[in-house]
This record gives sequence, structure tokens and C-alpha cells, in this order.
Amino acid sequence: MKWPDDYVDRIVCGDCLDVMPIIHDKSVDLTVTSPPYDNLRTYNGHSQFDFEGISKELFRVTKLGGVVVWVVGDATINGSETGTSFRQALYFKEIGFNLHDTMIYRTNKPPMNDPRYQQSFEYMFIFSKGKPNAVTLIQEKCSKYGSKATRYQGHRDKDGAFKERGGRVTTGQFKPRENIWYFYNGRGIDDTKAFQHPARFPEALAHDHIMSWSNPGHVILDPMCGSGTTCKMAKQLNRHFIGIEINSDYCKIAEGRLRQGVLEG
Repeated sequence: MKWPDDYVDRIVCGDCLDVMPIIHDKSVDLTVTSPPYDNLRTYNGHSQFDFEGISKELFRVTKLGGVVVWVVGDATINGSETGTSFRQALYFKEIGFNLHDTMIYRTNKPPMNDPRYQQSFEYMFIFSKGKPNAVTLIQEKCSKYGSKATRYQGHRDKDGAFKERGGRVTTGQFKPRENIWYFYNGRGIDDTKAFQHPARFPEALAHDHIMSWSNPGHVILDPMCGSGTTCKMAKQLNRHFIGIEINSDYCKIAEGRLRQGVLEG
């Protein structure tokens, strides 16, 4: 196999630590991925992965100004959350990435029997290699569009003194979305092939991150692509994609979803 013809716009079946070294330095604009964590799923025997090796390869292949979206959570073991997500985020910073944003993916979770509040989210860490090159913040309609409001702006000095300014302003029609995103993740929202994978994230999640951190024609990577959601959304949004998946059964699912996406699109 040769780079890039055998890797770009394809699902490559293999261990990402065997495949990624073939990808050229600074050739990927955006990575959107959700790794296995804390052995919450078996993934047909592929639940273990070399986090440090993968993160170093991601830094190497990411362009200056490129972004990595890392969707991850924590298991609770013996009454204590593992903190895996925080350790990984700090390691990304240690090897040279900036932590551009810490976002929340709020979703529907099954009920818990633990004596604590219902778990309802995962982290979406946004790492950048320097200042992000492509940023298109998703805009949402403001509920108070056209109304008048008193706005107080200012800051506090180190001694706590607040310097303010205010005035009557007209609320705009749109405003940037906040960094807590809600996506329903049940049946009926995506194609049925996606549910053959034991752990998936919604197409809308991948879609919105690809729109936010890349431009048409950019190269989007998912080194643990599972059922191929990132790749399918990249293709629909006129981006190039590289999907890597170690499990041959999941590779077939991803390839089937890409073919389905072509027919539907």
C-alpha cells in the first residue's frame, strides 16, 4: 500500500499504530475520534490500545493549525471515577497540543443504581496544534431576537473592583452555540448499520465538529473509526477522509455505511 492513494478516502483495516506511521507528517487537518476507554466495551477483543503511542502519532500527522477532537469519558470502579479523560487531556498538552476547548457531549444514558447523580455526559476535548486554521462556529437562533435588553459588560481587577459599562442594545438574530452539545443517541436517528457497533456516537456530533474545525477539501482522520461515522460525515461534507479500524467486522460495517451514504446523498 502506498500513501496517499491507498489511504485517502478509504477505510484501512489494521492497527492504527501500524497504519499511521505511513501517513506523511503534517498531512491531516482534523481528527474526530472516540477511543475505547476503561474497558467499558470489549469490541470483539480489541478494547486495549496504546494511548501514548496514538497521541504522539496524532501530533506528528496533524498540520500546524490542525485540530483533534477526542471524545472520551470515565468509568466508575469501586465507587470512584477513573479520571482517564483528565490524564489523557494532560498528556496531549504535554506532547505539544493546546487544549483549545473542553466541551461536553450531553446524551441520554441508561439509569444508574449508584448513590450519585445520573451520569449524562462525555467530554469532547478540542486539541489544536497551534492556533486553529479553520474555525466556523455553529450559529443558533437567539430566543430573544429583536428584543431590547440592558447589557452590563466589564471586568474585575485583581482587588475585586468591578468596572462596568452598560446600555440598551438590540439582541441579534443568531449567536454562537455554547460548548455543551446535546445529542440523542438512540435508535432511529442514524442509519441502521451504525447500531451493529457496540459503541457509537451520533452522526450529528461528527457532522458539527467537521463543520466547526475544517473546510471543504480538508483531510479528516479517524484512527479508531468503528462503524465509520466520522468518515461518512466527512464524505457528505465534501472533505477527504482516512478511516482506520483494527476489527475486520467493523471495517465491513463502515464500508457499507459509506456506500449507503453515496446512494442517499
